[in-house]
Amino acid sequence: MNPEELVQRQLWFVNQRFGMFIHFNSATFQFADHEIEDWEYGHENNDEPRRYIFDPINWNPADLDCKQWAKAAKSAGMKFAALTAKHHEGFGLWPSKHTEHCIKNAANTRDVVSEYLAAFREEGIEAGLYFSMLDLHHQINRKKCTPEDKAFIKNQLEELLTGYGRIPFLIIDGWNAHWGGPNYEDLPFEEIDELVKRLQPGCLLMNISCESNLNHTDIVFYENAAGQEVDEAFAGPGASCNILTKTWFWRTTDTAMELRTSDWVLDKLDEMRRHNVSFLLNGAPNRQGLLDPNVLDRFQEIGERYRQPEEITHIPEHWMYRE
Repeated sequence: MNPEELVQRQLWFVNQRFGMFIHFNSATFQFADHEIEDWEYGHENNDEPRRYIFDPINWNPADLDCKQWAKAAKSAGMKFAALTAKHHEGFGLWPSKHTEHCIKNAANTRDVVSEYLAAFREEGIEAGLYFSMLDLHHQINRKKCTPEDKAFIKNQLEELLTGYGRIPFLIIDGWNAHWGGPNYEDLPFEEIDELVKRLQPGCLLMNISCESNLNHTDIVFYENAAGQEVDEAFAGPGASCNILTKTWFWRTTDTAMELRTSDWVLDKLDEMRRHNVSFLLNGAPNRQGLLDPNVLDRFQEIGERYRQPEEITHIPEHWMYRE
């Protein structure tokens, strides 16, 4: 992808404006009633021993319905979505040939990646994927990323980028990040970017890495729920993400909790629009593989009030370019 093509893809992404982040993985089953929020942060950052090993047999979303998620996203006015194909724990939601730690050894072996992509494409929603470089199960972290680990990462990315049709964007997490994951010296950004662009030339590589430039990403990414605020002077291209509940993955308390309001979401969308940042709102399916009624209702309410902004056709002043 040459610089001109990259800018046009960035402009395309910014014009998507509103998307759905779908956090659904081993943490949905491990930590729904637990003091741990989403993953074993202390193991990666404080040298604590691993205490919560996930057994794939415990993965059993018996009523999995990705079409329900897609219809909910459509009802909210969302134009794109991202699914956590692999989060920090390391469990894969597709039948990977390169590990046993994935859905092929689960109680429910349905290919979630495949069903998600099909459902969202059917609704006309641009469906991308999220992939964590930090992998607690395979011990790929800030202290260890061997040549064998690099090959494993690349093999898994190749599966996702060659086995499921067009992937418009790939969100990477746990890579040279403050919260952990391999560093760029052990796993260079340029190597992964070359791989992604070779397999899917139009795929944007978005890196949740707490950087405010385009040195290691195609889109500047703000994890808004972690307090990363968009700088007032920022003019794009950007992405931001936040939650309706208190955590990224589903908790048993979510079903009855008071969610963030549609006013809050609409204010976020307006703020992000002014900075040419597309906003991802999290929707976390429960252990059955369904969005709870209160989430469905809130998405519907948002959609009744949200109006997609007019597309921008010219690069705004102060737009960020890769150096």
